[in-house]
Amino acid sequence: MPYASRYSDLVSLLESGVTKYGNKPLFGTRRGGVWHWTTFAEFSRLADDCRGGLSSLGVGPGDRVAVISNNRLEWVVAAHGTYGLSAAYTAMYETQLEKEWQYILNDSGAKVCFAANRAIAEKVLGFRSECPELRHVVVFDGKVEGALDYAELLARGRENPAPKVKPSASDVACFIYTSGTTGNPKGVRLTHGNLASNVSGIIDVSPIRDAECSLAFLPWAHVYGGCVEVHTAIAMGNSIAICDDTSKLVDYLPEVRPTLLFAVPRIWNRIYDGVQKQIAAKPKLIQQIFSKGMSGKSKLKRGEPLTLAERISVPLAEKLVFSKVVQRFGGRLSFAFSGAAALSRDVAEFIDNLGIEVYEGYGMTESSGCTTSNRPDSRRIGSVGKPIPGVEVKLDYSAPGAGEGEGEILIYGTGVMAGYHHLEDVTRDTLTPDGGLRSGDLGRFDADGFLYVTGRVKELFKLSNGKYVAPAPLEEKIQLSSFVSQCVVYGEDRPHNVALIVPDADSLTAWARSNGVGATVRDAIRDPRVKALYADEIAKLSSDFKGYERIKDFFFEVDPLTTENGMLTPTLKLKRRNVVKRYGPQFDALYG
Repeated sequence: MPYASRYSDLVSLLESGVTKYGNKPLFGTRRGGVWHWTTFAEFSRLADDCRGGLSSLGVGPGDRVAVISNNRLEWVVAAHGTYGLSAAYTAMYETQLEKEWQYILNDSGAKVCFAANRAIAEKVLGFRSECPELRHVVVFDGKVEGALDYAELLARGRENPAPKVKPSASDVACFIYTSGTTGNPKGVRLTHGNLASNVSGIIDVSPIRDAECSLAFLPWAHVYGGCVEVHTAIAMGNSIAICDDTSKLVDYLPEVRPTLLFAVPRIWNRIYDGVQKQIAAKPKLIQQIFSKGMSGKSKLKRGEPLTLAERISVPLAEKLVFSKVVQRFGGRLSFAFSGAAALSRDVAEFIDNLGIEVYEGYGMTESSGCTTSNRPDSRRIGSVGKPIPGVEVKLDYSAPGAGEGEGEILIYGTGVMAGYHHLEDVTRDTLTPDGGLRSGDLGRFDADGFLYVTGRVKELFKLSNGKYVAPAPLEEKIQLSSFVSQCVVYGEDRPHNVALIVPDADSLTAWARSNGVGATVRDAIRDPRVKALYADEIAKLSSDFKGYERIKDFFFEVDPLTTENGMLTPTLKLKRRNVVKRYGPQFDALYG
Protein backbone atom coordinates (compact mmCIF):
# COMPACT_ATOMS: atom_id res chain seq x y z
CA MET A 1 0.00 0.00 0.00
CA PRO A 2 1.47 3.41 -0.98
CA TYR A 3 2.63 5.56 1.89
CA ALA A 4 0.48 8.62 2.72
CA SER A 5 2.97 11.33 3.69
CA ARG A 6 1.99 14.20 5.97
CA TYR A 7 3.67 16.67 3.59
CA SER A 8 3.97 16.92 -0.18
CA ASP A 9 6.85 19.42 -0.17
CA LEU A 10 9.19 21.40 2.08
CA VAL A 11 7.27 24.65 1.63
CA SER A 12 4.14 23.06 3.05
CA LEU A 13 6.22 21.48 5.79
CA LEU A 14 7.47 24.92 6.94
CA GLU A 15 3.97 26.42 6.71
CA SER A 16 2.64 23.63 8.92
CA GLY A 17 5.43 24.19 11.47
CA VAL A 18 4.81 27.95 11.59
CA THR A 19 1.06 27.44 12.03
CA LYS A 20 1.56 25.04 14.94
CA TYR A 21 4.59 26.58 16.65
CA GLY A 22 4.72 30.23 15.52
CA ASN A 23 6.11 31.83 18.70
CA LYS A 24 8.31 28.92 19.79
CA PRO A 25 12.09 29.26 19.36
CA LEU A 26 13.41 27.48 16.29
CA PHE A 27 17.06 28.48 15.66
CA GLY A 28 19.52 29.70 18.25
CA THR A 29 22.69 31.63 17.39
CA ARG A 30 25.43 32.64 19.80
CA ARG A 31 26.48 36.30 19.72
CA GLY A 32 28.53 38.06 22.36
CA GLY A 33 28.47 35.02 24.60
CA VAL A 34 24.64 34.93 24.64
CA TRP A 35 22.23 32.67 22.76
CA HIS A 36 19.66 34.56 20.67
CA TRP A 37 16.63 32.66 19.44
CA THR A 38 14.65 33.11 16.23
CA THR A 39 11.05 31.90 16.45
CA PHE A 40 9.24 29.87 13.79
CA ALA A 41 7.28 32.98 12.75
CA GLU A 42 10.39 35.17 12.59
CA PHE A 43 12.24 32.56 10.56
CA SER A 44 9.33 32.33 8.12
CA ARG A 45 9.44 36.11 7.59
CA LEU A 46 13.19 35.97 6.93
CA ALA A 47 12.61 33.21 4.37
CA ASP A 48 9.91 35.37 2.74
CA ASP A 49 12.35 38.28 2.47
CA CYS A 50 15.03 36.02 1.03
CA ARG A 51 12.57 34.60 -1.48
CA GLY A 52 11.73 38.11 -2.64
CA GLY A 53 15.41 39.02 -2.88
CA LEU A 54 16.25 35.93 -4.93
CA SER A 55 13.27 36.57 -7.20
CA SER A 56 14.58 40.10 -7.83
CA LEU A 57 17.82 38.46 -9.03
CA GLY A 58 15.91 36.42 -11.57
CA VAL A 59 15.66 33.13 -9.68
CA GLY A 60 12.57 31.10 -10.53
CA PRO A 61 11.26 27.54 -10.75
CA GLY A 62 13.88 25.01 -11.76
CA ASP A 63 16.84 27.33 -11.17
CA ARG A 64 19.69 26.46 -8.82
CA VAL A 65 20.96 28.50 -5.88
CA ALA A 66 24.28 27.49 -4.31
CA VAL A 67 25.82 28.14 -0.90
CA ILE A 68 29.38 27.79 0.43
CA SER A 69 29.10 28.08 4.17
CA ASN A 70 29.25 26.30 7.49
CA ASN A 71 26.06 26.02 9.55
CA ARG A 72 24.44 29.34 10.37
CA LEU A 73 20.98 30.92 10.42
CA GLU A 74 21.53 32.56 7.02
CA TRP A 75 22.25 29.13 5.49
CA VAL A 76 18.80 27.77 6.28
CA VAL A 77 17.04 31.09 5.51
CA ALA A 78 18.58 30.94 2.02
CA ALA A 79 17.50 27.31 1.68
CA HIS A 80 13.85 28.07 2.39
CA GLY A 81 13.98 31.24 0.30
CA THR A 82 15.06 28.97 -2.54
CA TYR A 83 12.45 26.26 -1.89
CA GLY A 84 9.70 28.91 -1.93
CA LEU A 85 10.56 29.69 -5.56
CA SER A 86 10.59 25.99 -6.50
CA ALA A 87 14.30 26.37 -7.19
CA ALA A 88 16.92 23.85 -6.02
CA TYR A 89 19.45 24.48 -3.23
CA THR A 90 23.03 23.28 -3.71
CA ALA A 91 25.21 23.29 -0.60
CA MET A 92 29.01 23.10 -0.40
CA TYR A 93 31.53 22.97 2.44
CA GLU A 94 33.84 25.83 3.36
CA THR A 95 36.64 23.25 3.61
CA GLN A 96 36.35 22.12 -0.01
CA LEU A 97 38.93 23.13 -2.58
CA GLU A 98 38.27 26.01 -4.98
CA LYS A 99 38.31 23.62 -7.92
CA GLU A 100 35.54 21.59 -6.25
CA TRP A 101 33.41 24.72 -5.72
CA GLN A 102 33.93 25.65 -9.35
CA TYR A 103 33.08 22.15 -10.55
CA ILE A 104 29.85 22.02 -8.51
CA LEU A 105 28.78 25.52 -9.53
CA ASN A 106 29.26 24.63 -13.19
CA ASP A 107 27.78 21.14 -12.98
CA SER A 108 24.68 22.35 -11.13
CA GLY A 109 24.33 25.47 -13.28
CA ALA A 110 23.81 27.66 -10.21
CA LYS A 111 22.54 31.16 -10.96
CA VAL A 112 23.27 32.61 -7.49
CA CYS A 113 25.94 31.63 -4.97
CA PHE A 114 25.81 32.57 -1.28
CA ALA A 115 29.25 32.85 0.33
CA ALA A 116 29.91 32.76 4.06
CA ASN A 117 32.46 35.58 4.14
CA ARG A 118 34.67 37.96 2.18
CA ALA A 119 37.44 35.43 1.56
CA ILE A 120 35.10 32.88 -0.02
CA ALA A 121 33.20 35.52 -1.98
CA GLU A 122 36.43 36.91 -3.44
CA LYS A 123 37.53 33.43 -4.53
CA VAL A 124 34.20 32.78 -6.23
CA LEU A 125 34.31 36.15 -7.93
CA GLY A 126 37.82 35.30 -9.08
CA PHE A 127 36.61 32.34 -11.14
CA ARG A 128 33.10 33.57 -11.94
CA SER A 129 34.11 34.20 -15.56
CA GLU A 130 34.61 30.43 -15.88
CA CYS A 131 31.08 29.73 -14.58
CA PRO A 132 28.79 30.90 -17.41
CA GLU A 133 25.53 30.32 -15.50
CA LEU A 134 26.60 32.12 -12.31
CA ARG A 135 25.24 35.67 -12.31
CA HIS A 136 25.27 36.81 -8.68
CA VAL A 137 27.34 36.29 -5.54
CA VAL A 138 25.79 37.14 -2.17
CA VAL A 139 28.01 37.37 0.91
CA PHE A 140 26.68 36.67 4.42
CA ASP A 141 29.40 38.59 6.33
CA GLY A 142 31.04 41.75 5.05
CA LYS A 143 30.93 43.79 1.86
CA VAL A 144 32.79 42.75 -1.28
CA GLU A 145 33.04 44.71 -4.51
CA GLY A 146 31.08 42.89 -7.17
CA ALA A 147 28.93 40.99 -4.65
CA LEU A 148 25.61 41.72 -3.00
CA ASP A 149 25.53 41.57 0.79
CA TYR A 150 22.93 39.43 2.53
CA ALA A 151 21.25 42.32 4.39
CA GLU A 152 20.78 44.15 1.11
CA LEU A 153 19.24 41.05 -0.46
CA LEU A 154 16.70 40.77 2.37
CA ALA A 155 15.90 44.50 2.08
CA ARG A 156 15.19 44.04 -1.60
CA GLY A 157 12.90 41.16 -0.75
CA ARG A 158 10.92 43.22 1.76
CA GLU A 159 10.46 45.96 -0.82
CA ASN A 160 9.61 43.54 -3.61
CA PRO A 161 7.83 40.56 -2.04
CA ALA A 162 7.51 37.48 -4.23
CA PRO A 163 4.60 35.07 -3.95
CA LYS A 164 5.40 31.50 -2.99
CA VAL A 165 5.65 29.02 -5.81
CA LYS A 166 4.29 25.78 -4.41
CA PRO A 167 6.52 22.97 -5.67
CA SER A 168 5.10 19.67 -6.77
CA ALA A 169 6.34 16.52 -5.07
CA SER A 170 8.42 15.69 -8.16
CA ASP A 171 10.21 19.07 -8.28
CA VAL A 172 13.87 18.92 -7.26
CA ALA A 173 14.45 20.57 -3.87
CA CYS A 174 18.20 20.20 -3.63
CA PHE A 175 21.34 18.92 -5.25
CA ILE A 176 23.63 17.24 -2.73
CA TYR A 177 27.04 16.46 -4.11
CA THR A 178 28.43 13.26 -2.67
CA SER A 179 31.77 13.48 -0.98
CA GLY A 180 33.66 11.98 -3.86
CA THR A 181 35.89 9.29 -2.35
CA THR A 182 36.92 8.73 -5.97
CA GLY A 183 36.80 11.22 -8.85
CA ASN A 184 34.47 14.21 -9.08
CA PRO A 185 31.49 14.41 -6.72
CA LYS A 186 28.14 13.29 -8.09
CA GLY A 187 25.14 15.61 -7.82
CA VAL A 188 22.25 13.71 -6.20
CA ARG A 189 18.88 15.19 -7.14
CA LEU A 190 16.42 14.95 -4.25
CA THR A 191 12.84 16.01 -4.81
CA HIS A 192 10.42 17.71 -2.44
CA GLY A 193 8.50 14.44 -2.27
CA ASN A 194 11.67 12.53 -1.39
CA LEU A 195 12.54 14.78 1.54
CA ALA A 196 9.04 15.58 2.81
CA SER A 197 8.01 11.91 2.89
CA ASN A 198 11.30 10.99 4.56
CA VAL A 199 10.57 13.44 7.37
CA SER A 200 7.03 12.11 7.65
CA GLY A 201 8.32 8.56 7.98
CA ILE A 202 10.82 9.62 10.64
CA ILE A 203 8.04 11.29 12.64
CA ASP A 204 5.99 8.08 12.52
CA VAL A 205 8.68 6.12 14.38
CA SER A 206 10.63 8.77 16.28
CA PRO A 207 10.70 9.26 20.05
CA ILE A 208 11.09 13.01 19.46
CA ARG A 209 8.31 15.32 20.60
CA ASP A 210 7.77 19.07 20.26
CA ALA A 211 9.65 20.17 23.39
CA GLU A 212 13.04 18.85 22.29
CA CYS A 213 16.20 20.90 21.77
CA SER A 214 19.33 19.92 19.84
CA LEU A 215 22.76 21.41 19.31
CA ALA A 216 23.55 21.20 15.59
CA PHE A 217 27.18 20.59 14.75
CA LEU A 218 26.93 18.13 11.84
CA PRO A 219 27.43 19.96 8.52
CA TRP A 220 24.15 20.91 6.90
CA ALA A 221 25.75 20.45 3.49
CA HIS A 222 25.39 16.72 4.24
CA VAL A 223 22.01 14.97 4.00
CA TYR A 224 22.02 13.79 7.63
CA GLY A 225 22.35 17.25 9.16
CA GLY A 226 20.82 19.43 6.46
CA CYS A 227 17.80 17.28 5.68
CA VAL A 228 17.13 14.84 8.51
CA GLU A 229 18.00 17.08 11.47
CA VAL A 230 16.78 20.45 10.16
CA HIS A 231 13.58 19.44 8.38
CA THR A 232 12.52 17.10 11.19
CA ALA A 233 12.99 19.88 13.76
CA ILE A 234 10.84 22.27 11.71
CA ALA A 235 8.12 19.65 11.31
CA MET A 236 8.12 18.64 14.98
CA GLY A 237 8.43 22.02 16.69
CA ASN A 238 11.95 21.46 18.02
CA SER A 239 14.64 24.03 18.75
CA ILE A 240 18.11 23.91 17.18
CA ALA A 241 21.07 25.77 18.66
CA ILE A 242 23.61 26.27 15.88
CA CYS A 243 27.16 25.33 16.84
CA ASP A 244 29.29 27.86 14.94
CA ASP A 245 32.58 26.22 15.91
CA THR A 246 32.83 22.47 16.51
CA SER A 247 35.89 22.97 18.71
CA LYS A 248 33.55 24.71 21.19
CA LEU A 249 30.97 21.93 21.25
CA VAL A 250 31.89 20.83 24.78
CA ASP A 251 31.62 24.43 26.02
CA TYR A 252 28.22 24.94 24.39
CA LEU A 253 26.59 21.77 25.74
CA PRO A 254 26.01 23.06 29.31
CA GLU A 255 24.75 26.39 27.90
CA VAL A 256 22.21 24.87 25.50
CA ARG A 257 21.38 21.79 27.61
CA PRO A 258 20.11 19.78 24.62
CA THR A 259 17.68 16.92 25.03
CA LEU A 260 18.87 15.19 21.86
CA LEU A 261 21.96 15.08 19.68
CA PHE A 262 22.40 14.02 16.07
CA ALA A 263 25.94 12.76 15.55
CA VAL A 264 28.07 10.35 13.54
CA PRO A 265 29.91 7.38 15.09
CA ARG A 266 33.21 9.26 15.17
CA ILE A 267 31.71 11.70 17.71
CA TRP A 268 30.23 8.96 19.90
CA ASN A 269 33.56 7.11 19.71
CA ARG A 270 35.35 10.20 21.04
CA ILE A 271 32.91 10.44 23.93
CA TYR A 272 33.41 6.74 24.69
CA ASP A 273 37.19 7.11 24.53
CA GLY A 274 37.19 10.23 26.71
CA VAL A 275 35.14 8.62 29.47
CA GLN A 276 37.19 5.43 29.35
CA LYS A 277 40.37 7.47 29.83
CA GLN A 278 38.87 9.30 32.80
CA ILE A 279 37.73 6.06 34.44
CA ALA A 280 41.17 4.51 33.90
CA ALA A 281 42.65 7.35 35.99
CA LYS A 282 40.23 6.75 38.89
CA PRO A 283 40.86 4.51 41.93
CA LYS A 284 40.38 0.77 41.42
CA LEU A 285 37.13 0.77 43.41
CA ILE A 286 35.54 3.34 41.05
CA GLN A 287 36.78 1.37 38.05
CA GLN A 288 35.16 -1.78 39.41
CA ILE A 289 31.86 -0.01 40.17
CA PHE A 290 31.86 1.43 36.64
CA SER A 291 32.62 -1.94 35.02
CA LYS A 292 30.03 -3.87 37.05
CA GLY A 293 27.50 -1.07 36.62
CA MET A 294 27.93 -1.23 32.83
CA SER A 295 27.60 -5.02 32.67
CA GLY A 296 24.59 -4.89 35.01
CA LYS A 297 22.77 -2.31 32.90
CA SER A 298 23.33 -4.40 29.77
CA LYS A 299 21.95 -7.48 31.49
CA LEU A 300 18.89 -5.59 32.75
CA LYS A 301 18.03 -4.54 29.18
CA ARG A 302 18.32 -8.18 28.06
CA GLY A 303 16.24 -9.43 31.00
CA GLU A 304 19.11 -11.46 32.44
CA PRO A 305 19.74 -11.99 36.17
CA LEU A 306 22.42 -9.86 37.85
CA THR A 307 25.20 -11.03 40.12
CA LEU A 308 25.30 -9.63 43.65
CA ALA A 309 28.19 -7.31 42.67
CA GLU A 310 26.20 -6.00 39.71
CA ARG A 311 23.05 -5.41 41.80
CA ILE A 312 25.11 -3.32 44.21
CA SER A 313 27.12 -1.55 41.49
CA VAL A 314 24.30 -0.41 39.17
CA PRO A 315 22.77 2.24 41.51
CA LEU A 316 26.24 3.29 42.69
CA ALA A 317 27.51 3.65 39.12
CA GLU A 318 24.43 5.66 38.12
CA LYS A 319 24.95 8.07 41.01
CA LEU A 320 28.75 8.32 41.11
CA VAL A 321 29.68 8.03 37.42
CA PHE A 322 26.85 7.89 34.88
CA SER A 323 25.00 10.97 36.14
CA LYS A 324 28.22 13.02 36.08
CA VAL A 325 28.86 12.08 32.45
CA VAL A 326 25.32 13.11 31.50
CA GLN A 327 25.86 16.43 33.30
CA ARG A 328 28.72 17.14 30.90
CA PHE A 329 26.09 17.15 28.15
CA GLY A 330 24.02 19.70 30.03
CA GLY A 331 22.07 17.27 32.20
CA ARG A 332 19.00 16.88 29.96
CA LEU A 333 20.28 14.66 27.13
CA SER A 334 17.83 11.80 26.61
CA PHE A 335 18.30 10.73 22.99
CA ALA A 336 21.38 9.98 20.91
CA PHE A 337 20.80 9.63 17.17
CA SER A 338 23.61 8.06 15.18
CA GLY A 339 23.86 7.65 11.44
CA ALA A 340 26.07 8.05 8.34
CA ALA A 341 28.20 5.01 9.31
CA ALA A 342 27.99 1.91 11.48
CA LEU A 343 28.19 2.52 15.23
CA SER A 344 30.17 -0.01 17.25
CA ARG A 345 27.95 -2.14 19.47
CA ASP A 346 30.33 -1.50 22.39
CA VAL A 347 29.93 2.26 22.02
CA ALA A 348 26.15 2.04 21.54
CA GLU A 349 25.80 -0.10 24.68
CA PHE A 350 28.01 2.32 26.59
CA ILE A 351 25.98 5.44 25.65
CA ASP A 352 22.68 3.64 26.24
CA ASN A 353 23.80 2.42 29.67
CA LEU A 354 24.49 6.01 30.70
CA GLY A 355 20.74 6.59 30.42
CA ILE A 356 20.90 8.24 26.98
CA GLU A 357 18.72 6.19 24.63
CA VAL A 358 20.58 5.30 21.44
CA TYR A 359 18.65 5.31 18.17
CA GLU A 360 20.87 4.12 15.38
CA GLY A 361 19.61 4.42 11.84
CA TYR A 362 20.82 3.91 8.30
CA GLY A 363 20.52 5.85 5.10
CA MET A 364 22.47 7.57 2.37
CA THR A 365 22.29 10.74 0.34
CA GLU A 366 20.63 8.85 -2.51
CA SER A 367 17.84 7.66 -0.18
CA SER A 368 17.17 11.11 1.34
CA GLY A 369 19.05 10.43 4.56
CA CYS A 370 16.96 7.96 6.53
CA THR A 371 16.06 4.46 5.35
CA THR A 372 15.88 2.44 8.56
CA SER A 373 15.73 3.37 12.21
CA ASN A 374 15.34 1.91 15.64
CA ARG A 375 12.25 3.15 17.46
CA PRO A 376 10.98 3.35 21.04
CA ASP A 377 8.88 0.20 20.84
CA SER A 378 11.42 -1.70 18.75
CA ARG A 379 15.10 -1.10 19.57
CA ARG A 380 18.00 -3.47 19.14
CA ILE A 381 21.49 -2.25 20.02
CA GLY A 382 23.96 -3.03 17.24
CA SER A 383 21.34 -2.96 14.51
CA VAL A 384 20.23 0.00 12.37
CA GLY A 385 16.60 -0.86 13.02
CA LYS A 386 13.81 -1.51 10.54
CA PRO A 387 12.65 0.43 7.45
CA ILE A 388 10.74 3.62 8.17
CA PRO A 389 7.22 3.94 6.71
CA GLY A 390 7.26 4.42 2.95
CA VAL A 391 10.50 2.42 2.58
CA GLU A 392 11.24 -1.22 1.78
CA VAL A 393 14.65 -2.90 2.05
CA LYS A 394 15.71 -6.06 0.24
CA LEU A 395 19.05 -7.87 0.00
CA ASP A 396 20.84 -8.94 -3.17
CA TYR A 397 22.45 -12.16 -1.99
CA SER A 398 24.50 -12.45 -5.20
CA ALA A 399 26.73 -9.51 -4.22
CA PRO A 400 30.45 -10.36 -4.45
CA GLY A 401 32.03 -11.20 -1.12
CA ALA A 402 28.71 -11.59 0.69
CA GLY A 403 28.86 -14.08 3.54
CA GLU A 404 26.13 -16.42 4.62
CA GLY A 405 22.87 -14.49 5.02
CA GLU A 406 24.46 -11.29 3.69
CA GLY A 407 23.64 -9.30 0.59
CA GLU A 408 23.87 -5.84 -0.89
CA ILE A 409 21.22 -3.58 0.63
CA LEU A 410 18.63 -2.50 -1.95
CA ILE A 411 16.36 0.42 -1.04
CA TYR A 412 12.87 1.03 -2.42
CA GLY A 413 10.26 3.66 -1.70
CA THR A 414 9.59 7.33 -1.34
CA GLY A 415 13.13 8.44 -0.47
CA VAL A 416 14.93 7.09 -3.53
CA MET A 417 16.56 9.94 -5.48
CA ALA A 418 15.46 11.29 -8.84
CA GLY A 419 18.93 10.44 -10.16
CA TYR A 420 22.43 11.86 -10.53
CA HIS A 421 22.68 15.19 -12.33
CA HIS A 422 24.20 14.88 -15.82
CA LEU A 423 25.13 11.24 -15.12
CA GLU A 424 22.44 9.12 -16.77
CA ASP A 425 24.68 6.05 -17.20
CA VAL A 426 25.73 6.12 -13.54
CA THR A 427 22.08 6.53 -12.51
CA ARG A 428 21.12 3.45 -14.55
CA ASP A 429 23.92 1.45 -12.93
CA THR A 430 22.84 2.55 -9.44
CA LEU A 431 19.11 1.88 -9.82
CA THR A 432 17.72 -1.59 -10.42
CA PRO A 433 15.21 -2.21 -13.24
CA ASP A 434 12.39 -2.34 -10.66
CA GLY A 435 13.32 1.01 -9.09
CA GLY A 436 15.53 -0.12 -6.24
CA LEU A 437 18.61 1.80 -5.15
CA ARG A 438 21.85 -0.17 -4.93
CA SER A 439 23.38 1.09 -1.70
CA GLY A 440 26.84 -0.42 -2.09
CA ASP A 441 26.54 -1.64 1.51
CA LEU A 442 26.42 -5.22 2.68
CA GLY A 443 23.84 -6.15 5.28
CA ARG A 444 21.87 -8.92 6.89
CA PHE A 445 18.52 -9.27 8.64
CA ASP A 446 18.07 -11.05 11.94
CA ALA A 447 15.08 -13.30 12.67
CA ASP A 448 13.02 -10.31 13.84
CA GLY A 449 13.65 -8.15 10.78
CA PHE A 450 16.32 -5.84 12.22
CA LEU A 451 18.95 -4.77 9.68
CA TYR A 452 22.68 -4.98 10.37
CA VAL A 453 25.20 -3.24 8.10
CA THR A 454 28.28 -5.45 7.74
CA GLY A 455 30.53 -3.64 5.24
CA ARG A 456 30.90 -1.79 1.96
CA VAL A 457 30.77 -3.76 -1.30
CA LYS A 458 33.24 -1.39 -2.96
CA GLU A 459 35.63 -1.57 -0.02
CA LEU A 460 35.69 -5.35 0.09
CA PHE A 461 38.98 -6.80 -0.99
CA LYS A 462 40.15 -10.34 -1.57
CA LEU A 463 43.24 -11.79 0.04
CA SER A 464 45.52 -13.98 -2.08
CA ASN A 465 43.90 -17.02 -0.42
CA GLY A 466 40.54 -16.03 -1.93
CA LYS A 467 38.95 -14.83 1.33
CA TYR A 468 37.00 -11.56 1.27
CA VAL A 469 37.64 -8.90 3.91
CA ALA A 470 35.39 -5.95 4.87
CA PRO A 471 37.91 -3.54 6.43
CA ALA A 472 35.59 -0.96 8.04
CA PRO A 473 34.19 -3.06 10.93
CA LEU A 474 37.71 -4.11 11.94
CA GLU A 475 38.98 -0.53 11.70
CA GLU A 476 36.13 0.78 13.84
CA LYS A 477 36.77 -1.87 16.47
CA ILE A 478 40.49 -1.13 16.72
CA GLN A 479 39.81 2.59 16.93
CA LEU A 480 38.01 1.94 20.22
CA SER A 481 41.43 1.56 21.81
CA SER A 482 42.38 4.64 23.80
CA PHE A 483 45.80 4.38 22.16
CA VAL A 484 44.50 4.46 18.58
CA SER A 485 43.22 7.57 16.83
CA GLN A 486 42.87 6.11 13.33
CA CYS A 487 43.33 2.73 11.67
CA VAL A 488 43.38 1.71 8.00
CA VAL A 489 43.41 -1.99 7.09
CA TYR A 490 45.13 -3.14 3.89
CA GLY A 491 45.54 -6.55 2.27
CA GLU A 492 44.17 -6.72 -1.28
CA ASP A 493 45.78 -9.64 -3.16
CA ARG A 494 48.11 -10.18 -0.21
CA PRO A 495 48.44 -13.23 2.05
CA HIS A 496 47.17 -11.40 5.17
CA ASN A 497 46.05 -8.02 6.49
CA VAL A 498 48.31 -5.23 7.70
CA ALA A 499 47.42 -1.74 8.91
CA LEU A 500 48.32 1.91 9.22
CA ILE A 501 47.94 3.15 12.80
CA VAL A 502 47.71 6.81 13.83
CA PRO A 503 48.39 6.83 17.59
CA ASP A 504 46.30 8.83 20.05
CA ALA A 505 48.91 11.40 21.03
CA ASP A 506 47.64 12.07 24.57
CA SER A 507 47.32 8.41 25.55
CA LEU A 508 50.65 7.39 24.05
CA THR A 509 52.49 10.35 25.55
CA ALA A 510 51.12 9.57 29.02
CA TRP A 511 52.05 5.88 28.69
CA ALA A 512 55.50 6.74 27.39
CA ARG A 513 56.11 9.11 30.30
CA SER A 514 55.11 6.42 32.81
CA ASN A 515 57.29 3.79 31.15
CA GLY A 516 60.40 5.80 30.46
CA VAL A 517 59.94 5.83 26.70
CA GLY A 518 60.68 8.79 24.35
CA ALA A 519 59.29 12.17 25.26
CA THR A 520 57.46 12.73 21.96
CA VAL A 521 55.15 10.54 19.91
CA ARG A 522 57.74 10.40 17.11
CA ASP A 523 60.34 9.16 19.58
CA ALA A 524 57.98 6.72 21.30
CA ILE A 525 56.89 4.86 18.16
CA ARG A 526 60.51 3.84 17.54
CA ASP A 527 60.62 1.90 20.81
CA PRO A 528 59.90 -1.87 20.58
CA ARG A 529 57.83 -1.64 23.77
CA VAL A 530 55.39 0.68 22.03
CA LYS A 531 55.13 -1.69 19.09
CA ALA A 532 54.36 -4.49 21.55
CA LEU A 533 51.76 -2.33 23.35
CA TYR A 534 49.89 -1.70 20.09
CA ALA A 535 50.19 -5.31 18.98
CA ASP A 536 48.50 -6.36 22.23
CA GLU A 537 45.74 -3.76 21.79
CA ILE A 538 45.08 -4.85 18.20
CA ALA A 539 45.04 -8.55 19.15
CA LYS A 540 42.64 -7.93 22.03
CA LEU A 541 40.18 -5.86 20.01
CA SER A 542 40.21 -8.12 16.94
CA SER A 543 39.75 -11.37 18.86
CA ASP A 544 36.13 -11.71 17.68
CA PHE A 545 37.14 -11.51 14.01
CA LYS A 546 38.03 -14.49 11.83
CA GLY A 547 41.68 -15.52 11.80
CA TYR A 548 42.27 -14.46 8.19
CA GLU A 549 40.80 -10.99 8.94
CA ARG A 550 43.18 -10.16 11.76
CA ILE A 551 46.12 -7.81 11.38
CA LYS A 552 49.54 -9.46 11.26
CA ASP A 553 51.68 -6.29 11.19
CA PHE A 554 51.34 -2.52 11.13
CA PHE A 555 53.23 0.76 10.83
CA PHE A 556 52.73 4.08 12.58
CA GLU A 557 51.83 7.45 11.05
CA VAL A 558 52.07 10.41 13.42
CA ASP A 559 50.18 12.92 11.26
CA PRO A 560 46.38 12.38 11.34
CA LEU A 561 44.39 11.60 8.21
CA THR A 562 42.36 14.76 7.53
CA THR A 563 40.27 16.53 4.93
CA GLU A 564 43.11 19.00 4.47
CA ASN A 565 45.61 16.34 3.42
CA GLY A 566 43.08 14.63 1.17
CA MET A 567 42.67 11.46 3.24
CA LEU A 568 39.10 12.17 4.46
CA THR A 569 35.99 13.54 2.80
CA PRO A 570 34.23 16.63 4.28
CA THR A 571 31.96 14.19 6.13
CA LEU A 572 35.04 12.45 7.58
CA LYS A 573 34.74 9.29 5.50
CA LEU A 574 38.02 7.63 4.60
CA LYS A 575 39.31 8.18 1.07
CA ARG A 576 40.76 4.69 1.01
CA ARG A 577 42.19 4.93 -2.48
CA ASN A 578 44.11 8.09 -1.54
CA VAL A 579 45.49 6.44 1.60
CA VAL A 580 46.65 3.36 -0.29
CA LYS A 581 48.26 5.52 -2.97
CA ARG A 582 50.14 7.69 -0.48
CA TYR A 583 51.23 4.90 1.88
CA GLY A 584 51.67 2.11 -0.64
CA PRO A 585 55.44 1.72 -0.04
CA GLN A 586 54.92 1.46 3.75
CA PHE A 587 52.20 -1.16 3.30
CA ASP A 588 54.38 -3.10 0.85
CA ALA A 589 57.34 -3.03 3.22
CA LEU A 590 55.33 -4.93 5.85
CA TYR A 591 55.26 -7.94 3.54
CA GLY A 592 59.05 -8.02 3.28
